[in-house]
Amino acid sequence: MQDIEPFYNWEKHYVANRDKKSPFYGREPNLEYYEHDIYGYYIHPFWDEIGSETLYVKVLYADYIKNYVIIELFGEWNDALHNDIMYFKRRVVDEFVAVGINQFILIGENVMDFHGSEDDYYAEWFEDIEDGWIAAVSFREHVEREWQRFRLDYYLNFGGTLQLTNWRTLTPQVFYEIVKSLMIRRLT
Repeated sequence: MQDIEPFYNWEKHYVANRDKKSPFYGREPNLEYYEHDIYGYYIHPFWDEIGSETLYVKVLYADYIKNYVIIELFGEWNDALHNDIMYFKRRVVDEFVAVGINQFILIGENVMDFHGSEDDYYAEWFEDIEDGWIAAVSFREHVEREWQRFRLDYYLNFGGTLQLTNWRTLTPQVFYEIVKSLMIRRLT
């Protein structure tokens, strides 16, 4: 697991730890020492810790004019045992909502599993972004099935055309425009 790194080819466009509006401003990864783990398996230090034992993130891009953020996730999204949505909502989402972000693109190909619980934080997030949306791109099929089982498809948009396997070949701005156009089609 320590070999799975977040996508870093967009760093010429944006770096979260240099963005004063980012919740990760000023954080410097320690490349000499692997300190975070998931179930005893060390993970790459480029993943940012949010307080969860099982879910880590990397903000890949934020645009405060168009009000969107692209976040890659890694690990196990476990609301049943670790209340991961609470950590994600309070330590990442709320910080971005406070500076005007209302469109969230979550990339989840490295989210290995999902364990659901209550939907309170999802409902709160949905209300916070009144005119916005949450797009979950490239999550695994079994994760999406669990989201449906817990009725999170009311808050999160996923599956179908949002399985974008070529997102790494795009610039963040082009990727956003593609996801935005897909979301407009879904929401109208």
